[in-house]
Amino acid sequence: MVTAVVFDVGETLLDDSREWGAWADWVGVSRHTFSTVLGAVTAAGRDNAEAFQYFRPGFDLAHERQLREEAGRGELIGEDDLYPDVRPALAQLRVQGLWVGVAGNQTARVGTLLRELDLPVDRVATSGEWGVAKPAPEFFERVVAMTPGGVDEVVYVGDHRDNDVVAAKAAGLRTVLIRRGPWGYLWADDPLVRRDADWVIDSLLELPDLLQPH
Repeated sequence: MVTAVVFDVGETLLDDSREWGAWADWVGVSRHTFSTVLGAVTAAGRDNAEAFQYFRPGFDLAHERQLREEAGRGELIGEDDLYPDVRPALAQLRVQGLWVGVAGNQTARVGTLLRELDLPVDRVATSGEWGVAKPAPEFFERVVAMTPGGVDEVVYVGDHRDNDVVAAKAAGLRTVLIRRGPWGYLWADDPLVRRDADWVIDSLLELPDLLQPH
């Protein structure tokens, strides 16, 4: 029985286009160029932060993020960054009696910004707040600990093969891959996704029916 659903953030709830565009502007390359290199890094199965090294060898992501904040060009999240299916899907899951949470590899600031959106969820948490990030098993231990049910009652929804589907399944959770964003489309038919994803979906609006108690 499923009692809780926890969502990844980037390209699951949020369209990351604005944030990646802001990073392209910050490192001084065209958005198309940055996107292409990011795609190549992604296709190679490497951490997307490695894309910055092609433009600025030795790039320190945490330091540069702080510099952006100090320059007034830091992370921003608005209603327009949410995918259209987010609010109705999350609200319906809660109507069905499920505990709904958000937990992703994001900064503490993103956690604050997400809470300001007043999403229909029970709790929001980020790796920056926890001090541990996916795909570490400890991250998913924290995910389960914040829900009211046991590990086999929690569904984790994300777009990333390694960080979301494979890691969550290894931790004992049930898993959903959403086919959107570069990672979701790239890996939707990957053998590891076929092995570890309980469901592959195109919209969060599919979840209420899939998780409806029978």
